[in-house]
Amino acid sequence: MIFVDGLPFSLKSSSSSSSSSKSQPSDLLVALMEHQVLVSATHSFKSIQERKVSASMDSKLITSSNSSRYVYLFQREYATVDPSLVHYVGTDEATTCVGVVIRNRKNGMTSVSHMDSPKIVDIGFSQMLALVVDHNLDADLDVHLVGAFKDVSPNHASGRSISQGKRDGYSIPLCRKIVETMQKRPEKFHVKTLCVLRHNTKYDSQGNALPIFNGLLVETSSGTLIPASFDKTSRCPDEIVRRLRVSSSHEDPSWQGKLLDTYDTKTDRFIIAPCSWTKHLVQIVLSLQSLSDSEILASCSTSPLAEGPEFVDNERRLWNYLIKNPDWITTFPMRQPRVFERTGDGCWKRAGFSSQGQGT
Repeated sequence: MIFVDGLPFSLKSSSSSSSSSKSQPSDLLVALMEHQVLVSATHSFKSIQERKVSASMDSKLITSSNSSRYVYLFQREYATVDPSLVHYVGTDEATTCVGVVIRNRKNGMTSVSHMDSPKIVDIGFSQMLALVVDHNLDADLDVHLVGAFKDVSPNHASGRSISQGKRDGYSIPLCRKIVETMQKRPEKFHVKTLCVLRHNTKYDSQGNALPIFNGLLVETSSGTLIPASFDKTSRCPDEIVRRLRVSSSHEDPSWQGKLLDTYDTKTDRFIIAPCSWTKHLVQIVLSLQSLSDSEILASCSTSPLAEGPEFVDNERRLWNYLIKNPDWITTFPMRQPRVFERTGDGCWKRAGFSSQGQGT
């Protein structure tokens, strides 16, 4: 069930403030987007300066007692963190994806995911909530949604109506599925931030729509939400392998409809389960190698004009890894997970290895 400003939210309760045509179907997402409390909260969020995170961490992210401990999430991943072990959790590189934050007000347990498809929302919420609610369905859960800019033409979706059908793009179906899933579940979701779609859209000089924010950072002790971006050194550990799991999971039925689980909440370790990739995927990569940068954007992105400057380089590095390691068993010997433990300075070290961070 969705709550806004402490009150249960429904289309009936919002209908008096809606000026949509009677011929238009009711839409929970539209009603939430127009709720004045959430509009105000989004404006406040957008006024916060974006935090740029590097491996050494911004000085403002260092705690008084020790180096700041944070958890970073890639596309389709999620993590539930204990505030006594982790100070910050975040994600970025979202264009048509949504960063979802769920935090238990009572104990501070915080789950963050980088959702990229309506198909993973239902099971994804169950995964995220498993350690957050702890069987207490009456727990008050604060929710923040950031990402998913307006990736459809203004002719297809106006500022007040969200169209149905094939011209919805990628962002609208995902956002709609997320809010509908929250509304039908028994837990109490207090929506605090809804910085998505038109609320997260700006335009360049050519009139192309772009996201205002691509990422977020949550301070686990307070629940404070900060717009954020991460540089290449801070997207760790095991960057390439974790990116590769996103691609290979589409061919692995065991991950169908699920978010990718990489972080162990109780031990504060990354445990990256084995994933396999097929010769077919390697052949696809070989065929893509010769593409130009613009062709890579057009072929591999849901929003070519909105991607960051690192997108093409990330794709090429991923492909190079696949070509050098066509057999997945070399990455996961004896089908064992890749485990990373936190060092005293808050960085990551491969368990049983002396090298830090990337694990490539």
